[in-house]
Amino acid sequence: MRKYGIHILPTDVLLNTATKVRELRKEAAYSQAELARRSGVSLGSVKRFENTGQISMVSFHKILYLLNRLEELDGILQPGENREEIEKLFTNT
Repeated sequence: MRKYGIHILPTDVLLNTATKVRELRKEAAYSQAELARRSGVSLGSVKRFENTGQISMVSFHKILYLLNRLEELDGILQPGENREEIEKLFTNT
């Protein structure tokens, strides 16, 4: 991974995420078919996700909901701690 630079690539994140979700699925003792049925995501989408990391955001959220991990997304992509700098952008000074 990271063949051409020091930063993680989007494809790396997709594959790492798919690997983690596969492990969570197995911990929950779900087959791919069972995960698909219970989450309302097609079996083809589950298989594609686990093999390539490609999945729609809606389907990804459905799977995380079933695996009781959806709330973990709430903590990501938060604005930085320096809110004063952001406030300056919106004031007329």
